[in-house]
Amino acid sequence: MTRSKCTLRQAHRLSVAPMLYRTNRDFRYFLRLISKHCLLYTEMVTTGSLIHGNRDRFMNHDISEYLLALQLGGSSPEDLAKCARYGQDAGYNEINLNVGCPSDRALSGGFGACLMVRLDLIVECISAMRAEIDIPVTVKTRLGIDSMDSYEFITEFIGRVSEAGSDAFILHARKAWLQGLSPKENRDIPPLNYQRVYQIKRNFPHLHIDINGGIHALSEVQLHLNQVDGVMIGRAICHSPYLLAEADNLLFADDHSIPTRHQIIEQMLPYVEQRMTEGCSLKSITSHLLGMFQGQIGARRWRRYLSEKSHLERAGPEVLQKALALVPESGTTVK
Repeated sequence: MTRSKCTLRQAHRLSVAPMLYRTNRDFRYFLRLISKHCLLYTEMVTTGSLIHGNRDRFMNHDISEYLLALQLGGSSPEDLAKCARYGQDAGYNEINLNVGCPSDRALSGGFGACLMVRLDLIVECISAMRAEIDIPVTVKTRLGIDSMDSYEFITEFIGRVSEAGSDAFILHARKAWLQGLSPKENRDIPPLNYQRVYQIKRNFPHLHIDINGGIHALSEVQLHLNQVDGVMIGRAICHSPYLLAEADNLLFADDHSIPTRHQIIEQMLPYVEQRMTEGCSLKSITSHLLGMFQGQIGARRWRRYLSEKSHLERAGPEVLQKALALVPESGTTVK
């Protein structure tokens, strides 16, 4: 797998959202086999984890994952600048600040969505990161929090943060309720407002604006790209990762042949073997592959075999090979 030749801004046409416990290095390696050009993000990594924890655990990645963004969670300008430098030195192509996470952990730590009401602090954080590194600094955020969700609120936010040095904004087209809703409920219950994101792009034509939230298909991506610069997809990729297969052709003008599901899994085998020699369990890798045959004949057999066999003590890449043999190569869709 060669490094993508598209620019970071081009890669923003389609990106895979940072998702806790999902977008780790194994899932990203797998997704890069499906699409050469979409932008990938790490899980959100807190500044404390990088400064005081096992930095290699969070920072290590394969060069084939590029173009790749590191998402940070934090609220100290000094710590964020330090971690942004770690990211740039490690080879990441973009540093993204999370200003949208509504979890209790983020709220108690003073980062994520609750930062939206501390605009002066966010400006300091972006300015400090911008002064420390040369690669793009971007922000992923909501349209507001709680009752602070007016159009004036979000436009002031974007105006000031862009002046501080943010190169792009990824807007989850919902507000967040910080009290009374779980993180999962915050992904579904606050209503989507795509039109507000479109209006933001019209009011800030010079800024790179991506839209996120409730997007499940490349046909939807194409429609959004008539209004904004880029689209981010999240949970739909976990459920059915192969939906990225046509992205390079449709969105990046790359007419390379599209690999089959079987070919992609076969390409994963050497990687799985290598990761297992490093101490990674087979189950932790195969958990990202369960949706590969979603909607295809044999998908249930694929999921069941991996779920039952991957955790066994001597399980290795042969488990994937045997599971693959249970799925027809024709790619027949379940009616």
